[in-house]
Amino acid sequence: MTTNPFDEVRPPTPQHRGGRRKKRRGADPNATVPEAQFGSYYGRNIVKPPPWKKEIPAYLFLGGLAGASGLIGAGAHLTGRFELRRNARLAAIAAAAAGGAALVVDLGRPERFLNMMRTVKLTSPMSVGSWILVGFSTFAGGAVMTELGRPALASSEPNMLKSLVQAVSGSAQYAAEHSRGLVPPTEAPLVLAKAHEKSALLMVLDFFDPLMSAGTAFFSPPLAAYTAVLLADTAVPLWNQAYRELPFLFVASATAAGCGMAMVTTNPAQTAPVRQLAAIAAGVEAGADVAMERRLGEEGQPLHEGASGRLHTAARVLTVAGGIGAVLCGRGRLGAAVSGLALMAGSACTRFAVVSAGITSAQDPIYTVRPQRRRAAARQTEGMGVTQPGQDIAI
Repeated sequence: MTTNPFDEVRPPTPQHRGGRRKKRRGADPNATVPEAQFGSYYGRNIVKPPPWKKEIPAYLFLGGLAGASGLIGAGAHLTGRFELRRNARLAAIAAAAAGGAALVVDLGRPERFLNMMRTVKLTSPMSVGSWILVGFSTFAGGAVMTELGRPALASSEPNMLKSLVQAVSGSAQYAAEHSRGLVPPTEAPLVLAKAHEKSALLMVLDFFDPLMSAGTAFFSPPLAAYTAVLLADTAVPLWNQAYRELPFLFVASATAAGCGMAMVTTNPAQTAPVRQLAAIAAGVEAGADVAMERRLGEEGQPLHEGASGRLHTAARVLTVAGGIGAVLCGRGRLGAAVSGLALMAGSACTRFAVVSAGITSAQDPIYTVRPQRRRAAARQTEGMGVTQPGQDIAI
């Protein structure tokens, strides 16, 4: 045993009984190093998914419904279908108001929407779309005011004419008697003034009604289409790759929804052109959907899985059934209403399915990496390197 000069200052070594070590009780948990946590980027999303909830797809549906209803109302104004015009105008402004409310709820604070009105950026679909919504709502609201104001004034025309005759006769009698100083002044001049005021209001409404209808028709197609451009302009894989077919899908879906609303609310005697348009819109929507799936290929798998797949299947069935029902059963009131509801439900399912599938494609990195690898392989086949400048090859 070796000795050391410092051994005599060291504390004595405790003696263990039986040669066994005594178990330590209440050991300090901080004395050990915590377990290492290993992680990697494998399986994590590359593109940040949009934090959208149900308000955004609801706005997409309501905006399309408003745009299509506004265009149908303008067409009904030109063809003299007054019941269809009134119902379409009311549906347009109601859908625009509900869609704007859904958009404000998603933004969280109403002033955030007002802040978007401070600038105009033509390269931003969101900025342009905000102004399209404001312009459409302005003209659609004016059209509804003329639509509701004219009957209120027209219903009082018989009483107004009767009062006008009485006022004219009374004013003649008043002039004769007043010249002789026999009677006090009457209310005949006041009745004449009110009659002229009502006639002037009717003339003003008749003047502004075509202008409001034309303005609504001008903003209706952009309102139905800009949301597709907005989605395709993002980095979400499914939306970005479907940039060619998405506008056709959304416009056709919006048209089908607008026709469905008109079929539900209007007498079938005035909706013959609407039923024909509904059948065409349903066919175009089905064709655009098939073309979009063909272009997406494997990247379109989110449209067939989970909630997105169920919504997509329901959209197909409802749209086709509504289009066929509009042709075969649209002349009856019940058949037209059921077909119209199917078209509107199919349009709503289309919007919810596309939004949900897009968010799913952003959450899974395979839908981001696989198209990039395919584009890189195509560039190498054309003799260009991956980082070599040149025009991208569309796959």
